[in-house]
Amino acid sequence: MPDCGVARFLLLLDGPWATLIVRELLHGPHRFTELMDALPGISAHTLTNRLRKFVRHGLVTRTAYPEIPPRVVYELTPLGHQLRAVLTAMDDWALTVPTSAFTPTGG
Repeated sequence: MPDCGVARFLLLLDGPWATLIVRELLHGPHRFTELMDALPGISAHTLTNRLRKFVRHGLVTRTAYPEIPPRVVYELTPLGHQLRAVLTAMDDWALTVPTSAFTPTGG
């Protein structure tokens, strides 16, 4: 286990989609298709793998309802909800970055 908190964070929320999935779940419980619709460009495979990882690590709960057709709902746990402050800080910082920082300098 890394001693560095940032390294620990990245063990749980690695990859380009992880924080965006959490961002959507911060709005409340979602079904799989709702998450797919909210995240244009994510593949079903990637979303499935990320959600499974979040469930394994206690960030998300998966509730399957015995209905026809089956209904599965994903929701952040209290631990997952603690990520709100992290995503808010990321958002606040990113909104202060000058537009020129997003343009390659060619160096």
